[in-house]
Amino acid sequence: MDALGDTVDSVRRRNLSTVLELVHRGGDPSRADLTARTGLNRSTIGALVAELVELGLVVETDPSATNRVGRPSRRVLADPRPAVIAVNPEIDAVTVGVVGLGADVTHRIRHELDHVASPEEAARIVGDLVDRLRAGPAADRRILGVGLAVPGLVRAADGVVRWAPHLGWRDSPFARLVENIVGLPTVADNDATLGALAERLFGVGRGVDHLVYLNGGASGIGGGVVIDGRPYRGAWGYAGEFGHNRPRLDDPAHRATVGGTLEEEVSRARLLELLGRRTLDEPEFQAAVLASDDPALHAELARQQIVLGGALGNAINVLGPELVVLGGFLATLHAWDAEALDAAVAARTLPIAWEGTRIQAAGLARDRLLIGAAELAFGPVLRDPASVAGR
Repeated sequence: MDALGDTVDSVRRRNLSTVLELVHRGGDPSRADLTARTGLNRSTIGALVAELVELGLVVETDPSATNRVGRPSRRVLADPRPAVIAVNPEIDAVTVGVVGLGADVTHRIRHELDHVASPEEAARIVGDLVDRLRAGPAADRRILGVGLAVPGLVRAADGVVRWAPHLGWRDSPFARLVENIVGLPTVADNDATLGALAERLFGVGRGVDHLVYLNGGASGIGGGVVIDGRPYRGAWGYAGEFGHNRPRLDDPAHRATVGGTLEEEVSRARLLELLGRRTLDEPEFQAAVLASDDPALHAELARQQIVLGGALGNAINVLGPELVVLGGFLATLHAWDAEALDAAVAARTLPIAWEGTRIQAAGLARDRLLIGAAELAFGPVLRDPASVAGR
């Protein structure tokens, strides 16, 4: 192909990507909406939509009634058939879901564990769960890839888990292990980084350019940061490990460990012990906490809020976010007494830094990590929709 042909093809692929991204992000845009948002003319949008329909990535529906003058424009929706497999391995369970374009989580399996699985065992479990999905509820789906949300430091370039302390994994090629078993392109990243991405694109952080996200899971506390609308990864890609910081506590009564880290002080395991349970999924955990009238549990929740408030205050002082998003069991700490948590943060934050900041629970609830993992897996398709031809 000559240089001009190559340029024309590159522009077409870039425009395909732009249109698919707009459909994927939601809102069921019409052709007229796409024309207005992209600045492309109507005939070009028509050709791009037609190509995406042929690729099996979008569908068109009859136009809805509007107040606009003239013939209503047809709406463009994500095709429900393409999907990716999203995976979140944890110390107490491996969760696998089927996620379509538009962050549509359609099926989920939580495989509980009574021990911490090795990377090899976790990969085999993922393979078994994917086989179940492919033979059952996802039998008619077009599976394009796999995304892994791992609670640890992940080298995103190749999916190697450099260190997942609670899982006991070090320098594990987990993405390659899964790919070899399921036979699908597989990518991996840190779970909290992906949770932050999901909330920024589809959750309470939609449209927020400065955001701090903290994820509380069975493996502890991780985080993600969005600055100027972009994920901040740090020089080596491992930024956001809030859970490994050591909080300063003025009152010794607020400390449960000797010089412990944030995730040792603010602990899901300690709350589960007070509930008399070994493991619970997120909705069950929150329901159990909010229904309990145990004074010991209430005292522990209040203590953890104070510690968490100090950590959030430090993050707000340093980063100045518009929004702090709490996911997992940290969202339960917020739901239990949002005013008390706000007060704990305010007491440890510069007043001017705090005055414009909001704290909210993750809007995507338990789906946030699966949606983040799916976004990672959909990345190649969103960047180059034509790459799915023949798949």
